[in-house]
Amino acid sequence: MALRFGKDLGCRIVLVDTGFGRTQSDSCYVVTQRAPSGDRLAIIDTGTNFSIPRILATIKDLGCSYDQVSYIILTQIYLDHAGGAGLLMQNCPNAKLLLHPRGVRHLIDPNSLRAVAISLYGESRVDKEYGNLIPIQPRRIIEVQDGDLINLAGRMLTILETPGNAKHHLCIWDELSQGVFTGDTFGLSYPELVTSQGPFVFPATSSTHFDPRSLRGSLKKVLALNPSCLYFSHFGSLKEVPQIYEAFSKLLEEVENLGKKLKFADNRHEFLKEGLLNIYTQALRNQGCELTDTKVQQLLAIDIEKNAQGMGIWLS
Repeated sequence: MALRFGKDLGCRIVLVDTGFGRTQSDSCYVVTQRAPSGDRLAIIDTGTNFSIPRILATIKDLGCSYDQVSYIILTQIYLDHAGGAGLLMQNCPNAKLLLHPRGVRHLIDPNSLRAVAISLYGESRVDKEYGNLIPIQPRRIIEVQDGDLINLAGRMLTILETPGNAKHHLCIWDELSQGVFTGDTFGLSYPELVTSQGPFVFPATSSTHFDPRSLRGSLKKVLALNPSCLYFSHFGSLKEVPQIYEAFSKLLEEVENLGKKLKFADNRHEFLKEGLLNIYTQALRNQGCELTDTKVQQLLAIDIEKNAQGMGIWLS
């Protein structure tokens, strides 16, 4: 099976590189299950409008048609995860969109999502990176909450409410693979930063709802399932779950302490960016990363900017 934009992860799960930002930065997942009438598909997160041709191509590469998509499940409504949901729903006539109740109104009328993005990045950048956000009809949306079971032709997916990165954040437990689709709950893990000691993970604090206390509870909730694998939105799948949890928890504590130290600082945003870069770089050095400081800064520049913005909102 040749996949132009995807990678077969086993257990009938395919990672699709959405192409957002750069390669191996942002991913969504196509989950399939055999059924007498033909495979049924669930797609977890969509990327942006410009990611949709990659998802549609992957569906075709799997030998499936768009009308075999039963569910599109969003871990969150931020545009790198959900910006393409309306366009994908247009192409998948039998699909239902599943998301947290807090996010529903923003997918029915995405104007406020676009307005927030424009306030942060400017209209020209929003048009270039996200395109035109397409509304979704309410009758095609299903609100899901903690513990809800999604039956994909006998393959059971369980919804987990996991606040901390965002109040409306969801993870998805897949019984077959014994894996969890983590969205941003376990942060970010880029392949360029993997070392001989394993993957490097760091918190995603960019959300306006960042809350470290809630996030710790969500981490423990996922860990209690004893998952064999974590499927990251940024980026790829990782199996070293206890190691990832310990490293992530340590960095989360450092990041939280940095924020508390700088809560009342003048020019706080710049100091947060400097502090985050120092924390990430030192952790990478401790893990044996041999990239230059300049290369590390280049790879993480966008995340540092966004994470500092989110922390500023949390501190305010």
